[in-house]
Amino acid sequence: MSEEIVFYHNPLSRGRMVHWMLEESGAPYRFELLSFDKGENKKPAFLAVNPMGKLPAIVHRGTVITECGAIITYLADAFPAAKLAPANDDSARGTYLRWMFFGQGCIESALIDRMLSRPPVDRPAALGYGNYDDVVHALEKALTPGPYILGNRFSAVDVYVGSQMGFGMMMKSLEPRPIFQSYVGLLSQRPAYKRFNEQSDKLVAQMKHQSTIA
Repeated sequence: MSEEIVFYHNPLSRGRMVHWMLEESGAPYRFELLSFDKGENKKPAFLAVNPMGKLPAIVHRGTVITECGAIITYLADAFPAAKLAPANDDSARGTYLRWMFFGQGCIESALIDRMLSRPPVDRPAALGYGNYDDVVHALEKALTPGPYILGNRFSAVDVYVGSQMGFGMMMKSLEPRPIFQSYVGLLSQRPAYKRFNEQSDKLVAQMKHQSTIA
């Protein structure tokens, strides 16, 4: 069975963090680009892959994986030569999974609520992330002493959490504390990050061109 990954993507989506992860992992992959303007993510061909009609999604060895956190975790384990995840018997595995799930369950929700200026709820304990200030404080603790979440060891959780933090600061939904700026700046210097970013600019231009001649 082919190791090539089919990557369903739009460069103006959360798929950007998966694109970066694919470059970090060294996995062989090809794009299936979907246009939001044309509603291609809601057409039957893609809904057969992801009934939610959301990007990104990958297909590897005949299996569909959706949700950014799940995809990034999967890729780290599926391509161990890149050493992007602690092994199951490594004591760092628990910390790694802790912050991976924190990214999915807390960071994402807290930053989106702040970005959309959603009013506070009467029972913050009912929210999976509790409250925004606690999430920001926890992030600061996760990066202390740093420079990565697993100390001196870069891992897939930095791809996921770092992407969310970079987006949050860009959208003004995460305050740009010095430790956050330093962390995101360090990640942006990685060769795989630079490759993905350059490719993304080309993909955006390509899709814009295609939309003007369609």
